[in-house]
Amino acid sequence: MWIFRMKGDFETLDPLLPELFERGARGLEERPGEVLAYFPEKVPLPYPGSWEEAPDEDWLSAWKRDLKPVVAGRFWVGAPWHEPPEAGLLPIVIEPGMAFGTGHHETTRLALKALSEAVTPGTRVLDLGTGSGVLAIAAEKLGARALALDLDPEAVRAARENAAKNEAAIEVRKGSLEAAPGPFDLIVANLYAELHQEFAREYARRLRPGGRLLVTGILKDRAPATQAALEAAGLEPLAEKRQGEWVLLDLRKREP
Repeated sequence: MWIFRMKGDFETLDPLLPELFERGARGLEERPGEVLAYFPEKVPLPYPGSWEEAPDEDWLSAWKRDLKPVVAGRFWVGAPWHEPPEAGLLPIVIEPGMAFGTGHHETTRLALKALSEAVTPGTRVLDLGTGSGVLAIAAEKLGARALALDLDPEAVRAARENAAKNEAAIEVRKGSLEAAPGPFDLIVANLYAELHQEFAREYARRLRPGGRLLVTGILKDRAPATQAALEAAGLEPLAEKRQGEWVLLDLRKREP
């Protein structure tokens, strides 16, 4: 196991964290004045920092010690070794690994809170770029019928395994919007601003009239351009939610 050390904390380094997972990070740990990213092997990283090698058992014990459960909206998200939550929260157990989405990042928490308010039983939901499957699993626990899509075969595998752990009857496929015929009552996508802008018209095509779109993974300075593209595609803004530097846009497809 390899450790990449960066000066800072989770707040100051927040914009980099999703890309670290995309480049193969298996976990993150915050220590005084620094953040440690754990990788199975060294990979090229365009950030200032230093590498060091560590025995696997040291990494695993530190990760399990420091990874805490997360509460977001109606959900509790934890790892298999965590104690279950108190009554009143819907538990989601996620095996931390290569697929992004353990509930710790602001964008995942924003999406979980938004789903808590938007999903009702029978809602047909598309989770685009599902990663670990956490958002599709959350929607299913609220009574939705969820389709989870991802282009990464590792994410597809992880989402299926996590769905089985949670006894969630979600459908998981490899693919992007072309694999989602719709119409959907709700689309949730934790991607990034430029991709949301590119997908704006496709989102609208796959939503029923009055359907909801929840998009996050958007840095706050890119939110205006993203919202403008979505409005131009026929989606009207309902709300904008923020955590730290990150934004979730909540929109609805206009009625004919």
